[in-house]
Amino acid sequence: MKVIVGLGNPGIRYALTRHNIGFWVVDRLSDRWGIPVEKEKWRGLAGEGHVRGQKVILLKPETYMNRSGEAVSQALAWLKCEIDDLVVVYDDLDLPPGQIRLRMKGSSGGHRGVQSLIEHLGTSDFKRIKIGIGHPQGRMSVPDYVLARFAREEEEPVLESVQRTADAVDCYLDTPFPQVMNRYNGK
Repeated sequence: MKVIVGLGNPGIRYALTRHNIGFWVVDRLSDRWGIPVEKEKWRGLAGEGHVRGQKVILLKPETYMNRSGEAVSQALAWLKCEIDDLVVVYDDLDLPPGQIRLRMKGSSGGHRGVQSLIEHLGTSDFKRIKIGIGHPQGRMSVPDYVLARFAREEEEPVLESVQRTADAVDCYLDTPFPQVMNRYNGK
């Protein structure tokens, strides 16, 4: 079993914001694999299906970003799933728009959604894919920046990074994660 979680905030108000890029990837995988993500479960929206003979759970927590760990820990407990089967996709301020970075584990890096996951799961040893959203320019605050839409010039590289991230997750279904990292990091 693989549990793929995209981090974001629920509701139309946040749908197209930088902070919701994890949701975009889950939506892309939902379309690709034909797994609707519309069941209200584990304090989120979930979908379940089989892809190439493997059970896959897609999850978009609806607890708001800063409490994402509540939904993810409930899902893993209910599914009796190992932390090794979890992949979390989220935005990263320290990467430029369009760049992705895959990691086996790590700190929160100041990301409150990831910090919530670490607190509720009791470990930082979970696979993650970070998607670059860049840093705010000028006097714009980080909260205002992550809750804003991408600039027009950022749209193409961001959509390409969502596609590459979905491709990396798809590859992970039958390839060990370190090999997926070698293939997709730095491109």
